[in-house]
Amino acid sequence: MSGARRLLLTGGIVLALWGMSYGLWYAVFAEHQALEEIGSSLARGFSGAAARNIALAEASLRQYQQAKYVYDRQVDVHGHWIGLAMVLVVAGIGLDRLAFSERIKMLLSVTALLGSFLFPLGVLLQTLNRGNGPRAVAILGSALIIAALGTFALGFARKPAA
Repeated sequence: MSGARRLLLTGGIVLALWGMSYGLWYAVFAEHQALEEIGSSLARGFSGAAARNIALAEASLRQYQQAKYVYDRQVDVHGHWIGLAMVLVVAGIGLDRLAFSERIKMLLSVTALLGSFLFPLGVLLQTLNRGNGPRAVAILGSALIIAALGTFALGFARKPAA
């Protein structure tokens, strides 16, 4: 088994375990509190609107928006790590059919694995800091994934050298 194939298969499995572990941690220790905050802030917002207390309604709906933003990203991160891990495993299974040198295959494998880790990490960091740093990490990760998968597709479409 080539080093690039081993990297994709092992990296994909480790990334899947990482994503599942994160999802388990989130479900056990954080999700219920997040859902409670979402529900209670929404209920306060509607109660404030019904009582014609615009200040309470607006503040509660802003709190709902913030809690929902964080919740959605937490759930997305878990799913993206696992989904991208499965893509890495599938790419690893078919890597020997790629019409590139071993050096290029290894470069593509490293690029795909790094991007698959960085993209969800950047999204997760956006829950802590909405600045440009976490966005840059997410954009870099997604660009690495797109570049690697596009090049994988070209390699599968090329005819192997005789």
